[in-house]
Amino acid sequence: MEEGTPMKNFTEMRIVVVGKTGSGKSSLAHTIFGEEQSPNKSVFNSETTKCEAKTKDVDGKCITLIDCPGFFDTNMSEDEKKPEIMRCITECAPGPHAFLIVLKIERFTEQEQSVITKLCEYFSDEALKHAVVVFTYGDQLPEGTKIDEFVHENKLLSDLVKKCGNRCHVVDNRYWRKGSVDEYRSNQFQVKELLHTVETMMKTNENSFFTNEMLQKVDEEIREEEAKIRQEAGNKSEKEIKQKAKDEVLKKLMIRCAGIAVGVLLGALFGVFCPVGLAIIFRAGLGVLGGEIVGCLAAIGAATVQQAAKKVTEAAKGAAKATLKKVTSIKKDL
Repeated sequence: MEEGTPMKNFTEMRIVVVGKTGSGKSSLAHTIFGEEQSPNKSVFNSETTKCEAKTKDVDGKCITLIDCPGFFDTNMSEDEKKPEIMRCITECAPGPHAFLIVLKIERFTEQEQSVITKLCEYFSDEALKHAVVVFTYGDQLPEGTKIDEFVHENKLLSDLVKKCGNRCHVVDNRYWRKGSVDEYRSNQFQVKELLHTVETMMKTNENSFFTNEMLQKVDEEIREEEAKIRQEAGNKSEKEIKQKAKDEVLKKLMIRCAGIAVGVLLGALFGVFCPVGLAIIFRAGLGVLGGEIVGCLAAIGAATVQQAAKKVTEAAKGAAKATLKKVTSIKKDL
């Protein structure tokens, strides 16, 4: 997996927030942005099933939070998930500086365990180098207990946090307020520590963001679309131009990736090219490549369903020929 372009400073952060619906993703966004959560003042819609992106300055940093729907929920259909995954891809292209994996502090039932298992399936090792686990509902944390102590009580949870470089934090948007006697149980303290963790992680990753071929290709299309819009922009602002470009690219992605499974799209976002359940897998020597991903990448650049189908067919033929050639070579060596 490739790394993104190094940053000159840490003033900009693109952060993708993922987790099960009801885990507190929206509340976390409010907490990071330092806003009270109320029906009339909302950073993101609570219990959202739509991918949303908001930008705000926090402590001198320009932070964009991309709040994703319940990618790992069983109560959302594939038809509901697919457009939101593609929206997330367009919003975070060319790649996020951090993934925040949001989990509730609670007794881990089989359902919660299955969410963690899916997270590990869909996140590549490279993506986890850019990930932080954030727990919500901190008021449920036993008095005098710190979050790392809570994590160590559950092996599956502990393994996930270890894969994320032992990066984990806890917040509570309902009860933890400024002026708390216990500094640890303060959102102000925890958000400061969280942003410090993200900055440290970025330094460890040589000041780069997570990216892959899919995210890079989408970013290229967005930039091309922006250039076209500027030529006929009139009085449009840069913000309006960027948003329109993303909307146009999203429409194209919806056409091209219509037949691609949710698991494959998540794999394209998180850098896993062989998620569980792929129907077509080309195996060749050291590499394992999902056929659907070949098709999706090939379809980028097509303007219609017909063009996309043609590109996918050509890519599949090319991949099949390469695989056959590799297999023939292996047989000769044997």
